[in-house]
Amino acid sequence: MSVMKVIEVMASSDKSWEDATRKAVSHAGKSINHIKSAFVQSQSVVVNGSNIEEFRVNVKITFEVK
Repeated sequence: MSVMKVIEVMASSDKSWEDATRKAVSHAGKSINHIKSAFVQSQSVVVNGSNIEEFRVNVKITFEVK
């Protein structure tokens, strides 16, 4: 039987939500081993005038506890 743990992280990107998600998983992977999945819980943007300046994601990352 595997034991899984879920953490919630936020990340941002000036390119896209996909890039923000990749950054979240990559950064979490520096200190967490055995990441199994990532679930984008929410997405938002920072707007200045009519321009999107930043894409933000709130991601739930699931990893196996060894």
